[in-house]
Amino acid sequence: MRRGRKIVAWVVGILVLLIVAVVLFIAFFDWNRLKPTINEKVSEAIGRPFAIRGDLSAHWSREPGESGLVGWIPWPHFTARDISVSNPSWAKNRQFATLDTVEFRLSPFPLIAHRIVIPEVRLGQPHVALERTKNGDNTWTFKLPESAGPSEWQLELNAIAFDKGHIDLTDAMNRITMGIDVTPLGKGIPFDEIMAQQETDARAQAKRTTGASAKTMAKTDADEKDRQDTTKKKQVYYFAWDAKGTYKQATLSAKARTGGVLALRDADKPFPVQADARFGDTHIAFVGTLTDPLNMGALDVRLWFSGTSMSHLYDLTGVTLPDTPPFATEGHLRANLKKGASVYTYENFSGRVGGSDLGGSLVYDTRGTRPKLSGSLKSNQLLFSDLAPLIGGGSDKEKAERGDTVAQPADKVLPVEPFKTDRWNAMDADVTFTGVKIVHGERLPIDNLSTHLIMQDAVLTLDPLKFGVAGGTVGSNIKLDGSRTPMKGGFNLGARHLKLKQLFPSFAPMQTSFGELNGDASLTATGNSPAALLGTLNGEVKLLIDDGAISSSLLELAGLNVGSYAVNKLFGDEVVKINCMAADLVSTDGVMDSKLFAFDTEKALINVTGNVNFRDEKLDLDIVPHTKGFRIFSLRSPLYVHGTFKNPSPGVHAGPLILRGGGAVALAVFAAPVAAVAALAVPESGQADATHCKPLLDDLRKAPPKANAK
Repeated sequence: MRRGRKIVAWVVGILVLLIVAVVLFIAFFDWNRLKPTINEKVSEAIGRPFAIRGDLSAHWSREPGESGLVGWIPWPHFTARDISVSNPSWAKNRQFATLDTVEFRLSPFPLIAHRIVIPEVRLGQPHVALERTKNGDNTWTFKLPESAGPSEWQLELNAIAFDKGHIDLTDAMNRITMGIDVTPLGKGIPFDEIMAQQETDARAQAKRTTGASAKTMAKTDADEKDRQDTTKKKQVYYFAWDAKGTYKQATLSAKARTGGVLALRDADKPFPVQADARFGDTHIAFVGTLTDPLNMGALDVRLWFSGTSMSHLYDLTGVTLPDTPPFATEGHLRANLKKGASVYTYENFSGRVGGSDLGGSLVYDTRGTRPKLSGSLKSNQLLFSDLAPLIGGGSDKEKAERGDTVAQPADKVLPVEPFKTDRWNAMDADVTFTGVKIVHGERLPIDNLSTHLIMQDAVLTLDPLKFGVAGGTVGSNIKLDGSRTPMKGGFNLGARHLKLKQLFPSFAPMQTSFGELNGDASLTATGNSPAALLGTLNGEVKLLIDDGAISSSLLELAGLNVGSYAVNKLFGDEVVKINCMAADLVSTDGVMDSKLFAFDTEKALINVTGNVNFRDEKLDLDIVPHTKGFRIFSLRSPLYVHGTFKNPSPGVHAGPLILRGGGAVALAVFAAPVAAVAALAVPESGQADATHCKPLLDDLRKAPPKANAK
């Protein structure tokens, strides 16, 4: 019995001595002797030079929060100073990472079960330099040795803390140069607080960008759903990120907040993210979660965009969008992120583009040979002027604000800014757009707009493109082949049942009119700008008007100063009834000639001859009246309209008065061309006698009058 007690006493004594020896060893051993061995082993493991260049020390300390016997047992605390990890030899920056200090404490008891438990690692002033070349080589991929099998030891790291860190990023592949400061927030900030603050800031920015009131960016059901998402509401943000630099030569600045560093390791748990960034003149902000952040698994965020023009998003997102007025949108973005096969869904977004509202849902799918954008857009109130940037229009100030580099010549009217066809091959598209109500002055009574946009292999098609105009419709299909240089375009348009009294709603004499305008156009062109396309037009335009009225006041309302001048010279300010107007215009290489352009009024037949040169923006038109029969009606000399689109020059031809009785001769001359547009004489009531053009067209379908008829 006594012998057994002695054995137990010896064993306990030996254990105590071992513990004391270990304690004394850790306390008094010069750990700097191990630095060469540690440096060598770590360098071999990571395939890079690693060095602890400062002091390596250890001490004992009781673990706070522990109770009982465990609380009395001290834990070893290790500190290493001045640590560096080198970059590959090709990198511009010699060091991949440097730290002033690394401190960690080790739980002693789990070592018995081959578990290395480190409650926390504290990093002092970490500085990391990340670099990637154009060919894809990077400094953050380490060549680790192949594993010989599972280790008996398990590492458990519970927390990483640091006072402030800095990251330098140089990415030649994506043309990014950036410096990032990372700072702990001190205490966690809950999702609700982050969301509310970002929503307020983003909407204030939207107001500054578009001038829209907060009401126009009002909360939607989807917006409220984001705030009430139980998964997101559990998220807490612990770190602040402040980044400044350049991306594709544009300035980039961002402030962001994220969850804890160790939360990155759990691929199944959402990782909280928030950012408020400026890319050039574009503002982007989001709040939400990123699942499996190390592998960029899935994104679920509330997203805000605003900026000078949607086209500026191309360099940042790769999505081909048109030039627009200043815009702001907000919506819900979901993304499944996979290399070469990511799918982004921007759903139930709302916003402003210029003075117009805009909403809808879009999907950007990167699978396949090229990405594809699809979805539907809707504007309940669309300002017609907001469409001008689509074709390079707008004032010089507006163009300068959206970054257009091609100046509009002072003497030109047609936009010379080229379409960005180099971007059309970056993606395909299938998007529908509806403008429920178009807002414009009384001079242009366009009611609504709808179109189906398809872009495939750099060929842009709008089919159909429809406008509701003056109680009728203007339908068209447009095809622009951006895969060719210069671009080739095809345009087919048809105007049907445009009511004259609705075309000029504020002109009282027209309100008794039952007439309509009908027309067709079939045109082709080549060129990379609206001016170039119009300057190469080939094709034909046909128009027909019946039962109208004309006066200088009418044309002034329409903004046709040249027409107003001509009518004043022909009729004074008298309202003259139009029985019929027929036009057959043929364009060849941008020069549109008047094959037929005639007004049959109650007092005369008026012929317009000459051409409109879109290539040089010049006018060369003659307006010649022919009196009917022996009516007492004194017409003046023929008129002309010369000059340019920018500065037209109307005037009166010098010469004798036109002889009365020329109407029959004129009808004979115009018989064949008018017959060519006879198909456009569509009666409003569906009955043959409902159109005032019918008698004229019936006469012209018969044998034309003889030249000597009076």
